[in-house]
Amino acid sequence: MPKFRVLPLLVLAILAGISLFFPDAIWAAGHDHPTIPGNQISAVWVIPFACMLLSIAIMPLAMPHFWEHHFGKIAVFWGLAFLVPCFLVYGLGTAMYEALHIILLDYIPFIVLLFALFTIAGGVRLKGSLVGTPVVNTGILAVGTILASWMGTTGAAMLLIRPLLRANAHRKYRVHSVVFFIFLVANIGGSLTPLGDPPLFLGFLKGVSFFWTTVHLFVKTVCMSLALLAIFFIVDFILYNREGRPKPPHDPGAAEEKLGLEGTINLLLLLGVIGAVLFSGMVNFGTWLTIYGVPVEGQNLCRDLFLLVLAGLSWKFTSRKSREKNGFSWAPIEEVAKLFFGIFLSMIPAISILRAGTEGALAPLIKMVSTPDGQPVNAMYFWLTGALSSFLDNAPTYLVFFNTAGGDAQHLMTDMATTLIAISAGAVFMGANTYIGNAPNFMVRSIAENQGVKMPSFFGYMVWSIGILVPLFLILTWLVFI
Repeated sequence: MPKFRVLPLLVLAILAGISLFFPDAIWAAGHDHPTIPGNQISAVWVIPFACMLLSIAIMPLAMPHFWEHHFGKIAVFWGLAFLVPCFLVYGLGTAMYEALHIILLDYIPFIVLLFALFTIAGGVRLKGSLVGTPVVNTGILAVGTILASWMGTTGAAMLLIRPLLRANAHRKYRVHSVVFFIFLVANIGGSLTPLGDPPLFLGFLKGVSFFWTTVHLFVKTVCMSLALLAIFFIVDFILYNREGRPKPPHDPGAAEEKLGLEGTINLLLLLGVIGAVLFSGMVNFGTWLTIYGVPVEGQNLCRDLFLLVLAGLSWKFTSRKSREKNGFSWAPIEEVAKLFFGIFLSMIPAISILRAGTEGALAPLIKMVSTPDGQPVNAMYFWLTGALSSFLDNAPTYLVFFNTAGGDAQHLMTDMATTLIAISAGAVFMGANTYIGNAPNFMVRSIAENQGVKMPSFFGYMVWSIGILVPLFLILTWLVFI
């Protein structure tokens, strides 16, 4: 199992140390702990989060050696850059509650799900000599796009990124394949069901019918996907010919493998992951544990424990040799765990301001989604939901605009269907705009770099997304939301 040498657990250690001095408070059952007032704090509180993003964007280029060895500590530093001022201004209780709330209810479930999918999907190996031609690469992206709505963008991305990388190991130009993979498999493909992406799952929990997005986003998703697949095929075809239509080097000593799957037990375990996530959203076991006012619900605790069991079973029943051939290592999940620890902590003020709606520092933006007489501006719903989802967690961003639009699922699905389409499409489609816009984006990038693909920087990736995705989003806006 992975050895996270210097995991960003300093904050957890501090909280644990404090708990020794305040044991009654930590295990208190009350739910009235103070939070930072999102309707009162200024944008200054978002500086640690902005610096966290800038660190990810700049330091790997400006100080690569230092970043490689200390990025976990840097992530913790920016987390503390919010928590320490929060403690000084609002007191220990507020700082403790905010940290525990985001760690217990958001970060841990996030990492457990990623860890389970990473471990299980890493045990599935596509055997045989799959050669990364433009047709094969486009086919892999198309299959992943289809699978994403039914097994989740993270599940589909973790399952297919290694076959894509292995098929193109002999190619000179590989970055574009990974970038389009993130666009399609890790984001846009997950827009058709609540299983596809967390925002849609939250909508399902709020009363949106399971197949509502399938019906109402189908044409939009198909058009976006076909456009991106066509662009990818053209780009890959040009680069493939520029490389001289290369073929993998022949190894006369290597045994020929027939095309097939190895580690198929992991496919059953992947179904178990999907079932566990879906089940946890459909049942309510009530609060089993309250830590400093943060309620840990039974169904979520059971889900996370079950996911860890599934990951353990995958590790036990998948041969190490198969994982080695699959290019499997723990480095990508370690990097994601460290960096997102700092991201989740430092983004607390940004989420609080966003949730304050028209009473917070982002009020001028929130007010742009409605006309003075209260009519929705669907184009702004699409772009604001998408723009904020590109840098913040797209699940709470979806909920903010869902509630801004009234929060009544039945009304939104009927009289305000276009508004709900705009919110849903913005949260899912525009998660592809940055590496941190959706859970699997950064994981795919880490796996690719771990296998020798020199991926673009944070801003370099945004050049791709702005140049390719934004024009398509503008066309979608003109056709659907205006």
